[in-house]
Amino acid sequence: MERGRHNGGTPLTPGPSYRRAQELVPRCLKGQPRAGAQLAEERRPNKTLPGNPPAPHPMGQTALAGGSRSPPTPQALYPDLSCPKGLEELLSAPPPDLGTQRRHGWNPKDCSENIEVREGGLCFERRPVAQSTDGARGKRGYSSGLHAWEISWPRAQRGTHAVVGVATALAPLQADHYAALLGSNSESWGWDLGRGKLYHQSKGPGAPQYPPGPQGEPLEVPERLLVILDMEEGTLGYAIGGTYLGPAFYGLKGRTLYPAVSAVWGQCQVRISYLGKRRAEPHSLLHLSRLCVRQALGASRLGQVSALPLPPAMKHYLLYQ
Repeated sequence: MERGRHNGGTPLTPGPSYRRAQELVPRCLKGQPRAGAQLAEERRPNKTLPGNPPAPHPMGQTALAGGSRSPPTPQALYPDLSCPKGLEELLSAPPPDLGTQRRHGWNPKDCSENIEVREGGLCFERRPVAQSTDGARGKRGYSSGLHAWEISWPRAQRGTHAVVGVATALAPLQADHYAALLGSNSESWGWDLGRGKLYHQSKGPGAPQYPPGPQGEPLEVPERLLVILDMEEGTLGYAIGGTYLGPAFYGLKGRTLYPAVSAVWGQCQVRISYLGKRRAEPHSLLHLSRLCVRQALGASRLGQVSALPLPPAMKHYLLYQ
């Protein structure tokens, strides 16, 4: 099995965002005095998904027992890790328009027959079919550049096998039993949100923990998480709860990979929001100057750009308007 190196997380700090209020967008801030990078995030209020029934009971599935123990937080005792190169720029820019997000959404023609894709690809719902694991793949595959997307998956709708990651066009999307389908063979890579395990060519036992944590216990993954695919470096990583958790998988160069998930919970709804791509080629001096100014201001003062003694066109440029 291809094992990822995952040595900790990088804490995120609150900051402004250009996304609409109901979306979560972390920012990556450079120039910090210590190693690693910090992301700034804005939390959106929880919204009930359209047509989402309250706590549906799945066919043959029960929720993972929560117990009384308190899982470690993402920030607990983790060494610093640097974010992928270019993540600051990718997440600082305005989000793609709705049409672009739909073009990078779930593919209704490339999913299990037990999955119904809705809203032009922004969401899917798994039908309540017993003894079946069902997956979905994104419409676009990525072979170059740095990409990020947000997955929104309510914790009460995950069941025993909720896996998020990437897959090639050859990865299977349906199995006639409950399993961690994503990551079960050489064509997919996934993170089990309930167990905190990484899967690639895996049958389950012996899979590495991600991130390892001080006591080896899995993190409590919130409803929303970021998936960060760097095809220039060949890595896949995740960010949750305001923390970049570091690379989970290496050695992905030379492939074309699609966003993918596999699910077992009846009537679960999984949303995807594409955040954009960072191009690999050099940028203009004007754009690099904008990044330097934004870095000097810091996330807490970006909202005060309008008060600076600058021409309106320059203010708009600094704010990606």
